[in-house]
Amino acid sequence: MQSWGRLLGAEQQVIALDSQTAALPAFDAQRRGLAHGNGRSYGDVCLNPGGGLWSTQRLDHLIAFDPQSGIIECEAGVLLRDIQRLMTPRGWMLPVTPGTQLVTIGGAIANDVHGKNHHRVGSFGDHVLRLSLLRTSGETIHCGPAENPQWFSATVGGLGLTGVIMRASVQLRRVPGPWLDTRTQPYRTADEFFALADQAEVDWEHTVSWLDCINSSGRGVFMCANHVVHDAEPPAVGKALAVPFVPPLSLVNALSLRPFNMAYYQLQAAKAERQLVHYEKYSYPLDSLLDWNRIYGPKGFYQYQSVVPKVVGGDAIRAMLKEIARTGDGSFLSVLKTFGNRQAVGMLSFPTPGVTLALDFPNQGARTLALFERLDAIVREAGGRLYPAKDARMPRDLFESGYPRLDEFLQYRDPGISSAMSRRLMGS
Repeated sequence: MQSWGRLLGAEQQVIALDSQTAALPAFDAQRRGLAHGNGRSYGDVCLNPGGGLWSTQRLDHLIAFDPQSGIIECEAGVLLRDIQRLMTPRGWMLPVTPGTQLVTIGGAIANDVHGKNHHRVGSFGDHVLRLSLLRTSGETIHCGPAENPQWFSATVGGLGLTGVIMRASVQLRRVPGPWLDTRTQPYRTADEFFALADQAEVDWEHTVSWLDCINSSGRGVFMCANHVVHDAEPPAVGKALAVPFVPPLSLVNALSLRPFNMAYYQLQAAKAERQLVHYEKYSYPLDSLLDWNRIYGPKGFYQYQSVVPKVVGGDAIRAMLKEIARTGDGSFLSVLKTFGNRQAVGMLSFPTPGVTLALDFPNQGARTLALFERLDAIVREAGGRLYPAKDARMPRDLFESGYPRLDEFLQYRDPGISSAMSRRLMGS
């Protein structure tokens, strides 16, 4: 089993759960278990080397939908994509999705995923009304904002460590259709980004920026979108392309990064304009290329995502870009956006008011880890945190300082559940 970053591969006993599961099956030799959805987490949050995994992929049934209220109830293994494609033609959509829709409902809750509209609607957990949690003791706990709220707060963003999420009820939002009115605008400095973000958040629901991390000035391309009424026919769902094999070396390297980033910036700057775009093309551009994680070669890749308070955001982002430019490393996929000023639902939820930067780096061993240590120092000094759903090597002290409700969360852990991440960051 591997996660999406393809950094760690280890044999693990896998038991598939289904709709008839009334108690979590035990593994050989009393090994502890962990729920595993579609495996799209980048690091070790979804892996349990030396233990076992309860696969939720067979828990893929829709249970109920109220077309008047927009409340949907489903099992935890349902993919966000399937809800989106079924409900959007009916005038409803998930309020929050991450940069891929190939994740499960259970995974979205356990990592309290966020999207490009956090400043308007918060994170995924803000729209979960109720969930059922199966503990290794055999107990089922039903919880939500108004029912066992502490259990709910521990489970949303709880990294799968409070039990196995079996089903959930989620509030969808009304939409006029699948189309988005989008605007693209290049900028040349980090200061320009912050000015654009402040202006756009007033009038636009979805805001995000691609950042040229090779250029230490902080230039990039700002993109924003609103749902819009349009009678154009949605494009037919075609067969996605796929990266057919793992190349012997990473295709993301010093030779490819600089010309790609330069060409992408110039191309976007030349066509800056407003366009009508289907939501899948805008929100999940990489879902049309299956197995794209293979381009990083046999050693895999890391994603480093941080959030720092907005008051020091400009200085922190510039400092990180200088470190990255100094090493010559970088990323095709560099995403910069802001979080709104709202309290997260989960005790360990990642979103917090500030600015977040996500970067992919090919695994170059000690060299890459040394760069991360320097980036950690910047995040630590700024009072920020790293995103566990993307992490594979965060130091324990940075985790503890970034998540001040950790001790409160630990009271709700299921003693029969463990992961590579929990052992690394929590000791068990």
